[in-house]
Amino acid sequence: MIAFLTSSPVIPGTDDLNPANGFIDAIRGCLPDPVRALFVASDPASPDKMDLFGGSMKHIFERSGFRFAAFRTLDDRNRAEAEALIAASDFIILAGGHVPTQNRFFREIGLREMLRGYPGVLMGISAGSMNAAETVYVQPEEPGEAVDPDFVRFAPGLGLTRAMILPHYQMVKDNVLDGLRLFEDITFGDSHGHCFTVMVDGTYLLVREDGSQELRGEAYSVQDGVMVPLCAEGECISLEEAVV
Repeated sequence: MIAFLTSSPVIPGTDDLNPANGFIDAIRGCLPDPVRALFVASDPASPDKMDLFGGSMKHIFERSGFRFAAFRTLDDRNRAEAEALIAASDFIILAGGHVPTQNRFFREIGLREMLRGYPGVLMGISAGSMNAAETVYVQPEEPGEAVDPDFVRFAPGLGLTRAMILPHYQMVKDNVLDGLRLFEDITFGDSHGHCFTVMVDGTYLLVREDGSQELRGEAYSVQDGVMVPLCAEGECISLEEAVV
């Protein structure tokens, strides 16, 4: 499998794929033409919303010249067919959305096991990239989560990388949740004993077939309450170098 774990593949505020850090050329070079795609839901109980999100992503890729032989959505309507749908796809897209909801769906259908030996290309978007980790850091997002003592902040993921990705840094860095600053008061504390990889939109982690992993674009690490730069826009670094 080749995986592109993105913060977002789209230029913020547009319907265009983001060419930053060679993303479009890199993913085009890995996909057949036309491509059979499977959009894996983040909220499987909301099929209308997932169809809308999936249709939007298909349109965005088509605007950049990608052609689809098929584009299906995997959610509660067809979860029993998940293994066959994956086998019939060249390109799997893990949707963005609410991390715990998507994580639960992945575990319920056994997605981690189904992806073992998958020969195609996978792309994660936001929550989808977060849930691709061996261990997922579930950064609180919705009201009440930051102060809920029962909110689970670390969960098993798909095991595609050890990197615990946090997306959209340029958008959420100043967010306040439940009266707490998202990074300074929540995430920094959770980082003791852990290392988080923080990305802006346009940055992505490329996981190659041989297991090597390369971080491309502006990114930071948060570990033991300290944030430091890892990589700049237009630059790349191997995951071995990036994990501190």
